[in-house]
Amino acid sequence: MDDFWRQTHWIFRALFLGLALLLLFVRLLPLNHAPGALPGPDLLICLILAWIVRRPDFLPMPLIAGVILLEDLVLMRPPGLWTAIVVLATEFLRSRIALTRELNFIVEWVLVSGVMLAMLLSYRLALGLAFVPQPPFGFAVVQMLWSIALYPLVVGLSRLIFDLRKPAMGEVDDFGRRL
Repeated sequence: MDDFWRQTHWIFRALFLGLALLLLFVRLLPLNHAPGALPGPDLLICLILAWIVRRPDFLPMPLIAGVILLEDLVLMRPPGLWTAIVVLATEFLRSRIALTRELNFIVEWVLVSGVMLAMLLSYRLALGLAFVPQPPFGFAVVQMLWSIALYPLVVGLSRLIFDLRKPAMGEVDDFGRRL
């Protein structure tokens, strides 16, 4: 039982949950919501994708689904649609971890940018097919471009503050398991 609490997986999962709740709280604050103002980036998506590419074992799918579903409910989006899209995107990246481990950062950034754009387009398409009112397309594109532009900053801060990095080939953890 003592080994259970020493595992870094649980520390990083709790840290991610705390960061996600903090980002959701900041997003709910009434800061500069004037009409015509530029939208801010989706830092939670940047955080999720950066951590999935670096260490997919730290973020299990139920944790991601729970956090995004909570965000859907709090932000009054159609419950489950964005959650399903985010889960599919993260599982797509998780299944390609052997490929992304060897990529340099520029190629990784392009891959993640493509995934973000695919997420945006599939979300807009699903809302359009259901005739759900949605914000203007330009608003959503600007928000996604901000998110893509800030992805390197999120990766850099995750590396500097939390020492979150891609495992090297053949690297093992404290228990001798391959990473």
